[in-house]
Amino acid sequence: MAQTATRSKPSTRTGATKTRRSTSARAAERGRFTGESPELLRDYFYEMTLIRRFEERAAQGYTQAKIGGYCHLNLGEEASVVGLMRSLRKTDLLFTNYREHGYAIAKGIEPGRVMAELYGRTTGTSKGWGGSMHMFDVEAGLLGGYGIVGGQIPLATGAALAIDYRSGDQVVMCQMGDGTTNIGAFHEALNIAALWNLPVIFVVINNQLGMGTTVEKSSAESELYKRASAYRMHGERVDGNDVLAVRDAASRLVEQARETGRPALLELVSERLKGHSVVDPGKYRDEESVEKAKQADPVANFRAELIQAGVLDEDAAVEIETKAQAEADAAVAFADDSPHPDVETLFDYTYATPVANDSRRLPADPLFVHN
Repeated sequence: MAQTATRSKPSTRTGATKTRRSTSARAAERGRFTGESPELLRDYFYEMTLIRRFEERAAQGYTQAKIGGYCHLNLGEEASVVGLMRSLRKTDLLFTNYREHGYAIAKGIEPGRVMAELYGRTTGTSKGWGGSMHMFDVEAGLLGGYGIVGGQIPLATGAALAIDYRSGDQVVMCQMGDGTTNIGAFHEALNIAALWNLPVIFVVINNQLGMGTTVEKSSAESELYKRASAYRMHGERVDGNDVLAVRDAASRLVEQARETGRPALLELVSERLKGHSVVDPGKYRDEESVEKAKQADPVANFRAELIQAGVLDEDAAVEIETKAQAEADAAVAFADDSPHPDVETLFDYTYATPVANDSRRLPADPLFVHN
């Protein structure tokens, strides 16, 4: 039931400079986009570029001490992010791990609100109290943002159970990193989802490094999609650097889950351009692996493909990049101008409904007050 699916890739990687190519070569490139709307392809490129520019500005904000806590970026995973989100309806639900900024944007949340959450401001998606790892927006269908590795998996499975119980037509997508596939909750969730026919797609973003450890050194079965077979669940591996391959595979699995209730495991193989988090210099990677990641850059490669296929020219590509940079800069300006939350609101969202005798003690307050 497990299978590998990839789209054909161009034999060479070119940059922004124009090159002479044969008519047959150009026709081959256009063939890859046969049936695709040029406008839609340009839209994909814009969204991927926006996520790249947003994350670059987030990294800058972190070094400027405008962002606190931990901060994990989607740099190198833009094709996976956009392809996955284009497979979902607005009403479908998304659960992610802590590397979720790009997912929030691609799910329809304004970049300014995402950046404001990183900055800890009241205009953020979680009113400034969640930060980088805890984005949440019910209207957009983004139900977290989870800092604990695998914390989202049982909750996503529970949400799928609720949809099934209510006979709804929504689908749940649960995104995770490759390291998450080794925890107990992963196997428990896949088992119960398969037993109860729950409409959930488990998506593993395999950037081949669980923090600083390679998949081969941490997983006895390094082809992670094959783990679906243990639960008689469909498993599939796709090139995570190919936005169209990701979109096509995810769309097919999402619609199958919507129609039949059958879950699936989708593995997307990509490269991480930077360290595990903003503060990780990635010194555990050798020069060869770093260069390999650069060559696999999905944003640069998609740009080159679109130009080669005649979907874009150099001027149009620059125009899109300028627009994306301006939107990322505007998100930073919005966050900078937004207010900090009042300390008095620290406990306002501890519980969804009032709870008797809940503690409102601040860190410096005494445990007991003596008269």
